[in-house]
Amino acid sequence: MVEELVTAGVALASAGAVYVTAAARVVKQYERGVVFRLGRLRPQVRGPGFTMIVPFVDRMRKVNLQIVTMPVPAQEGITRDNVTVRVDAVVYFKVVDAADAVVRVEDYKFAVSQMAQTSLRSIIGKSDLDDLLSNREKLNQGLELMIDSPAIGWGVQIDRVEIKDVSLPETMKRSMARQAEADRERRARVINADAELQASKKLAEAAQQMADTPSALQLRLLQTVVAVAAEKNSTLVLPFPVELLRFLERAAQPAPPAVPPSPEQPPPVPHRSDSDPAASISSHPQTS
Repeated sequence: MVEELVTAGVALASAGAVYVTAAARVVKQYERGVVFRLGRLRPQVRGPGFTMIVPFVDRMRKVNLQIVTMPVPAQEGITRDNVTVRVDAVVYFKVVDAADAVVRVEDYKFAVSQMAQTSLRSIIGKSDLDDLLSNREKLNQGLELMIDSPAIGWGVQIDRVEIKDVSLPETMKRSMARQAEADRERRARVINADAELQASKKLAEAAQQMADTPSALQLRLLQTVVAVAAEKNSTLVLPFPVELLRFLERAAQPAPPAVPPSPEQPPPVPHRSDSDPAASISSHPQTS
């Protein structure tokens, strides 16, 4: 009798251990458990930790609530200004309702991927090339709204969408490079012209100042000689400007003394040419 009780106890303990093993489930912190009992969804979603289900009756499916990083394959399209481009992006999303993500869509990851590709092609067709290259933040927001609208019904929330790269044809790259070079050359010419204008004004002021003070030209010449003579590997040929020679000639000539006129000498008669009618009249007096 005792042996039968012991055997029954061991059998009951074994059955209990098998039941606990079959019914025990562990849900991680970043997961949620969706339980189906005989194919019907149970309203309570199992949280993280240890939980039990009815073996052979309940089935539990674990759903990851972490943010999923999904690359969107490169999509080729034609922009609004008729330029063929290839654009790829990346989508960040997470599950906010585990029951909807399991029940309302067969594979929410595949559904989000297809929706992202379709929305990306739509964004390419509605945008210009300049927007794709320089105004990506606005396009990212529009792409996020396009993907997030249907994903809300799947229990999925789109966290962020980013356009990674825009591939252009080689001909378009060369055209843009030529445009950039032409624009930089234009700005360089404008800057050079402005510099020449300012330099010409300063040179005109300097020339006017030197014309008023001739000795300034000699000082400027000496400064130039000092600047050139600083380098030992050059031969200096010193030209003498005409203004400097005239200045030295005027400095070397003595001033003529002032001679007062003699009172005994008659005043000089002004010389008149033969063509002067007054002279011809005075030289031939009339006879009475």
